[in-house]
Amino acid sequence: MKEAMFYEKSDDNRVNCNLCSHRCKNIGESQRGLCGVRENIDGKLFSLVYGRLIARSVDPIEKKPLFHFFPGSLSYSISTVGCNFRCDNCQNFDISQMPRERKAIIGTETAPEAVVLAAKQNGCKSIAYTYTEPTIFFEYALDVAKLAKKEDLKNVFVTNGYITEEALQEIAPYLDAANIDLKSFTDDFYLNHCGARLQPVLDSIKLHKKLGIWLELTTLVIPTLNDSEKELQQIATFIKDEVGPETPWHVSGFRPMYRLLDVGSTPVETLQKARQIGLETGLKYVYVGNVPGENGESTFCPKCEKKLIHRIGYRINENNIETSRCPFCGTKIDGVFA
Repeated sequence: MKEAMFYEKSDDNRVNCNLCSHRCKNIGESQRGLCGVRENIDGKLFSLVYGRLIARSVDPIEKKPLFHFFPGSLSYSISTVGCNFRCDNCQNFDISQMPRERKAIIGTETAPEAVVLAAKQNGCKSIAYTYTEPTIFFEYALDVAKLAKKEDLKNVFVTNGYITEEALQEIAPYLDAANIDLKSFTDDFYLNHCGARLQPVLDSIKLHKKLGIWLELTTLVIPTLNDSEKELQQIATFIKDEVGPETPWHVSGFRPMYRLLDVGSTPVETLQKARQIGLETGLKYVYVGNVPGENGESTFCPKCEKKLIHRIGYRINENNIETSRCPFCGTKIDGVFA
């Protein structure tokens, strides 16, 4: 265990947690916050997952997905159990919801130094904090990220964007990129299917951008729940006007999962329409995810429309970007490239 950051003591040995936008209040002794991994012990809040890895893997950076951040590189990906959301469609529910549903916290003790060493030994360009929500293992992620930065490794969050401003400001100097899920553009969806609210996510997205963290956004398009042309248009307009048209938007296909087994998979036509909406709204880079072989996986120059990076799934077959510019017309291509 490690004493948590971003909490304050209240009356009667209770504590308030300010790590994520739930801002859990009046957590009594032996009680935990909504994430299930931060517990009040004798009037102090402790992280129960510090250094306890439940998953680690060497992944292509495209799997995060990040398409404009050192494309073709490898990322050492880690996570602990737990999450501050309870998404009905979670693909990693067995580990994200374990502290809630099984009342268990497991994982292999792994020092921050060991993570950095493994990343280097495996030829990785970055460390990704992913699979579950990295905010809930913030103290561990921060310690790893500080060491990684000293070793010229990049740090990447794959996140729901529910981190508070004070926590994001703390890790921002060490955080190079993030992919944030913008799950919907309605508060009802967030409340009913994630146990959260929309506005904190929108605020967090804008703050990531303001702090200079390379940002890409993902929307999992779920039939009947967030796939209307109106809502897709709202998301695309928000990205263009509030974040920037250079921000890549990934529209990914849903498959029945966890508590949404009665909802069908996303038709390819819906994803193609979402991509078209994004491009017509003025976004420079819109990608179709979870449908390998679709042309929407590749990167095109926003000016001359020539194919710059050819992808199939997470594999890059051709990469024509060498100096952050289109080799055909000279247009600057947004992102962080080698």
